[in-house]
Amino acid sequence: MWLQKEIRLRPRARGFHLITDELLRELPELRNFKVGMMNVFILHTSASLTLNENADPTVRQDFESYFNHAVPEDEPYYRHQDEGADDLPAHIKSSLLGSSLNIPIADGQPRLGTWQGIYLCEHRNLGGSRRIVVTVHGE
Repeated sequence: MWLQKEIRLRPRARGFHLITDELLRELPELRNFKVGMMNVFILHTSASLTLNENADPTVRQDFESYFNHAVPEDEPYYRHQDEGADDLPAHIKSSLLGSSLNIPIADGQPRLGTWQGIYLCEHRNLGGSRRIVVTVHGE
């Protein structure tokens, strides 16, 4: 059995945001899968997805601080600057983190670890709403 669904996320401020519950609310069909794989793919080049700590919000703050330090804005060697100082760094951060996640499904739920959650990594100051395509295959 296959399921594919596009989900539009509400706009968020720049930073790392837990979206696990929001995604699952939009996927009631997931309960029909006993076993399978779920691919979560973001349709953007200036935001990304990752899987990490879902309990302590300081982890998400530290992620934002780290990536801002590792990929600073306004570097003199950046050539792509048409959409503002945060645009090219957003593309780099997105490539470093990635645009998709593969998560096993067991008994109608994502088979995540106790402290794991899905992050939307918003790398733009004004990224707007983001679109996610979720594809599930299983039985």
